Amino acid sequence: MEANPRSTGRLPAAFLTPGSSSFMDFLSHQSPDMLPGKRSLPPLQGAIEAPHGTTIVAVSFPGGVVLAGDRRATMGNMIAQRDIEKVFPADEYSAVGIAGTAGLAVEMVKLFQLELEHFEKVEGAQLSLEGKANRLSTMIRSNLAMAMQGLAVVPLFAGWDVEREKGRIFSYDVTGGRSEEVGFASTGSGSIFARGAMKKLYREDLTEEQATTLVIQALYDAADDDSATGGPDVARRIYPIVTVITEQGFRKLTDAESAEIARSILEHRLEQPDGPRAALL
Repeated sequence: MEANPRSTGRLPAAFLTPGSSSFMDFLSHQSPDMLPGKRSLPPLQGAIEAPHGTTIVAVSFPGGVVLAGDRRATMGNMIAQRDIEKVFPADEYSAVGIAGTAGLAVEMVKLFQLELEHFEKVEGAQLSLEGKANRLSTMIRSNLAMAMQGLAVVPLFAGWDVEREKGRIFSYDVTGGRSEEVGFASTGSGSIFARGAMKKLYREDLTEEQATTLVIQALYDAADDDSATGGPDVARRIYPIVTVITEQGFRKLTDAESAEIARSILEHRLEQPDGPRAALL
């Protein structure tokens, strides 16, 4: 909402009145035009050309879950950005990776972060992981009109379930339909290739180190067959964003850590370009 230069400095009554624990509900009543799905678009002759984020992957292991994404954004057949970030913390124990229209997706993630923070401040407790997944589903569903015009957002959501003491992964479709994935999941243009790689390399007893190696392996395979997915770029020092969520909370691997894993994979493939790939795991 816009500030009033003649204001006395007092907040409007709506900000001081107890209400819903949902920030989206509050925003829909006070300033609905700020919600991405409520904006009206001019009449279009075809789909809108906008930068799109591509491949996101997730893998669970006994101590938590790993969520990772490549760094490329495309617009048609052009590379719009080489170093975009597509994986963000949602709160202390969860993260979301974005695929689809990049601008809307980043805005949705920021709104989702506010939603979880607002709930915690109003209720005095964190929303359950199941509840977080449901809130994200509602936000995606509210964007359906935009999705029908080519501005779709299809994220992956992952986190540590404090109650069940395990890492969990949730995938979505453009209508907000939610599915819990077992073991691993992928979304975006390179998802079919990444999923094939994870299907062959995944084991239930992976360590955290092996899980982080697996997701970078999967992104490398996706980049090998999907031009919209960016592989490790050694020349520009651009490597996948890799995050780990455990009972200790959210942690993002440093550039040096991601680079070390990516370089080991590249070196192995140079030695055995057509040989077995599971040795690194």
